[in-house]
Amino acid sequence: MEYRIEDLAHHSGATVRTIRAYQDRGLLPRPERRGRSNVYGEGHLARLRQIADLLDRGYTLASIKELLEAWDTGRGLGGVLGLAAEVDGPWTDEKADRITRAELDAAFGGVPDEAAVADAVSLGVLEPVAGREDEFLVPSPQELAVAVELHAAGVPLSAIAGHLRELRGQVEHIASRFLDFTTEHVFARYLGHHSPTEADAAEAASLVRRLRPLAQQSVDAELARAMRLFATRHLRQQLDPAPAADPVEEPQSVALPASTMRAVQALVGESSAAAFIAAAAEREVQARTLDSLTTTHRKQRIVGQRPPIA
Repeated sequence: MEYRIEDLAHHSGATVRTIRAYQDRGLLPRPERRGRSNVYGEGHLARLRQIADLLDRGYTLASIKELLEAWDTGRGLGGVLGLAAEVDGPWTDEKADRITRAELDAAFGGVPDEAAVADAVSLGVLEPVAGREDEFLVPSPQELAVAVELHAAGVPLSAIAGHLRELRGQVEHIASRFLDFTTEHVFARYLGHHSPTEADAAEAASLVRRLRPLAQQSVDAELARAMRLFATRHLRQQLDPAPAADPVEEPQSVALPASTMRAVQALVGESSAAAFIAAAAEREVQARTLDSLTTTHRKQRIVGQRPPIA
């Protein structure tokens, strides 16, 4: 088969501009020139599909160029693509499911909640199915089941969505750290700054298969330990709360005239002046309290002895 550039773009899914950019970057061989026309062949179409596949796997154009050069020199891409397939593969045995809108509403109390559905779609808990407005794909039925149980226990849907956002950020940090750790101590010797050989890529893919379950096992074990520790502590606090401590009153400073301070110091000495002033103030407060109580009592007696009005 032979193609003009427009036909090649149609069959490959790339634009004419993209095809020319790939040629300029050395990713795509130059076409055969026939008179005034450029003619492309099946090799060009296969190369464009190969580039698109590698882009979907997350490779940059610079790394794709290195891989394609390795392919062209006979080193092959089988091992590298096998490694990419291993990494891109599922990291859980859980199977995706589907749910209708009626089933979804029924699972959450039977009351439609458009805001909650929009939250679930934005978080990827639900994915719309093309051409089916009343049906959703559920990538993780377990995650949806947890939300159903929390809502049945009284947790608002908005709180569940907020908790999931917070949890997701923390888990992504854990995943990133685990990848950094394994890359530094395991994969660096296979995937350095040079393009990996077939043997390197194949061995790295085998290691991915072996190490894949370790991340989840580590998180499961540590989560169980933390839940046991904090749940026990939390329950103990709820059943036997410690008495609230009395607030500690801070001493306050009061400005006194210098003449008063000199008189007090002359009377009791400089070292005892502060204690004398505090005791005097306390005695004055008590005296005024007693005077107030006495005055109130006298007023009550006078009112009680007043003769009735004829």
